Amino acid sequence: MWNNIQYNLFPQLEEDIGIIPSEYKKLISILELVRIEEFVKSTRFFPGRPPKDRLAIARAYIAKIVLKIPYTSHLIRLLERDKQLRVICGWSFLSRIPSPSKFSRAFADFAKYSLPEKAHEALIKEVYEDQIVGHVIKDSTPIEAREKPLKKGSAKERKKLKNDKKRKKKSGELNRRQKQLKEKSLEKMIEDLPKHCDKGMKKSAQGYTTIWKGYKLHAAVDDNCVPLAAILTSASLNDCEVAIPLAVKSNQVATNFYDLMDAAYDHPEIKEHSISLGHVPIIDKCPTGKKQKIEKEKKKQSEILLNFKTSKGKRYKERFSKERFNALYKDFNGGRNIFYKGHSKISCHVMFGVLTTAASIIINLIQ
Repeated sequence: MWNNIQYNLFPQLEEDIGIIPSEYKKLISILELVRIEEFVKSTRFFPGRPPKDRLAIARAYIAKIVLKIPYTSHLIRLLERDKQLRVICGWSFLSRIPSPSKFSRAFADFAKYSLPEKAHEALIKEVYEDQIVGHVIKDSTPIEAREKPLKKGSAKERKKLKNDKKRKKKSGELNRRQKQLKEKSLEKMIEDLPKHCDKGMKKSAQGYTTIWKGYKLHAAVDDNCVPLAAILTSASLNDCEVAIPLAVKSNQVATNFYDLMDAAYDHPEIKEHSISLGHVPIIDKCPTGKKQKIEKEKKKQSEILLNFKTSKGKRYKERFSKERFNALYKDFNGGRNIFYKGHSKISCHVMFGVLTTAASIIINLIQ
């Protein structure tokens, strides 16, 4: 495929639109790989094949991510004056670019039927169809939003909610993870997760605490940093609550041997589910008391002194691929420029970024 793009498509395009800059070559490669137009639905006003503008707008939103354009209005202005980009996205030299309101309506539709998510799922299925992944790493990263977080009520209401949770635990009522183990529908599992904007707090392995308002992106990433699956939830939701639906989602598109997770995922239900999928769970232990924390630190120090590491310990180090994915997504694929409001639209923007990140990494691997 890459040879076809490099030796056939680029020369043919350059004959029509002139010398193509390197950033546009990257965009063309991503568009050819993901084929986003194949997943665009027709609207109720235009039954049958989607109108040409709608297909071109979908490609333009990928261009917005790849070219690091923060606002849709900036994208439209660039399309109006840059004929090369206009043709790459699917319009002709003389075409009139749709109005901002048409772009906005198209994006709302893309968000409604999860366009980038479907394109991402199809891409991963196609690439990993005949491959087996060594490790899949699960973790989350903060997604800051420019909207007001949902109020959690008064101190009295929060205390009542906390007491209700304790009562449910004592009465033996199933928690969310236990319900997920029994639930067979991935859609119902994801539907049950909270998705409103709120405040989140995350502590890194180095002890640094990050506080933000917005959402949390949970992703399952392979050894090469390729995101296999992703779910966007409320910022305050614990990582362990998303582990099972995320594992089901990644297992639908790729086969792997090992599941690597940090101490936030140290729960019996998550281990049980990983084993039920035929995987080997490698999860850092979560120290619950002072004595366990001291023992864990002593064990770490003894391993350093003896220069001894178990095979599981070596495999566990592979989880830092997730940190590399976070950096690639946030620095180069729109993770820091989120100007939408509401879970549906923010999730759509985030998934466009996840899609372009996956495509960029895959292209680098096959070159």
